[in-house]
Amino acid sequence: QVQLAESGGGLVQAGASLRLSCAASGRTFSRYVMGWFRQAPGKGREFVAAISLSGGSTYYADSVEGRFTISRDNAKNTVALQMNSLKPEDTGVYYCAARWQLLSTTASEYNYWGQGTQVTVSS
Repeated sequence: QVQLAESGGGLVQAGASLRLSCAASGRTFSRYVMGWFRQAPGKGREFVAAISLSGGSTYYADSVEGRFTISRDNAKNTVALQMNSLKPEDTGVYYCAARWQLLSTTASEYNYWGQGTQVTVSS
């Protein structure tokens, strides 16, 4: 069982930066692939980024490649999403998710989810 709690969302102007954090409970955090997804109003949940067990491999949606960076600290049971050069289309609720061992970009394949944190980017 893994419990996830996101923080760090907010309202910013286009071009600004935000850093989202996700704190995980449990003793097996290092055995979970971690991902970030987002959901805009009226739309489905969209893959943003994922990171492998050790943090050695990262994957990004084309829309955020080069602007967002995902990282993890297995000693602290945390995963972060650094978001730079934010755009209005980045607006949405951002969710942290955990999947047992295997990396995936598909939301339905993740086992545990946080409650989400709102990110709003104004133009």
